[in-house]
Amino acid sequence: MYIPTQFRETDIPTIHAAIRAAGLATLVTMGPDGILATPLPLLLDPEPAPYGTLLGHVARANPQWHRSATDIQALAMFAGPDAYVTPSWYATKRETGKVVPTWNYVAVHAYGPVEFFDDPARLLALVTRLTERHEGERASPWAVADAPPEFTASQLKGIVGLRLPIARLEGKWKMSQNRNAQDRAGVVEGFRAEGNETVAKLVEGQG
Repeated sequence: MYIPTQFRETDIPTIHAAIRAAGLATLVTMGPDGILATPLPLLLDPEPAPYGTLLGHVARANPQWHRSATDIQALAMFAGPDAYVTPSWYATKRETGKVVPTWNYVAVHAYGPVEFFDDPARLLALVTRLTERHEGERASPWAVADAPPEFTASQLKGIVGLRLPIARLEGKWKMSQNRNAQDRAGVVEGFRAEGNETVAKLVEGQG
């Protein structure tokens, strides 16, 4: 990913938080017929340090798990908050008119070797962790154990697990850092006027 210096995020806890907030990723691998890509939820395990490990599963019918080259690193892409930036928000527009539209966004790319597995015990542990991650804060969380064991076992036969130890981690926080203070203030005000407090705070935090 191309990352100009002012947009580069290197703080691992910050990048990890963005991964957890995004949840859904796009897993990209190389196969004999070219690039393969699948959107899927991935769980972040912080070990081993410093980058951690991504865990998830694909449908057994998905050819990606058996057609991915093992000698080429896979890529998991996470998208964070994003929004269009109109030049009308810039003080510079009123001063010189020399402005153009752009897009603010958060993106994380995680690279590493991917391992696929179909051991029932590992799969059960994986889907249990994924479920607990996304159900944990609900008032009445659903648990894998709520389903009949024989039904769960049959469902596990339809998936293949994956493990991706992260070898390289890139974070890009493009939040108007390349604009002057007056332009950034205009962007913050503009996003707040549109009700986009999330991106407004991200821009504000880059000042």
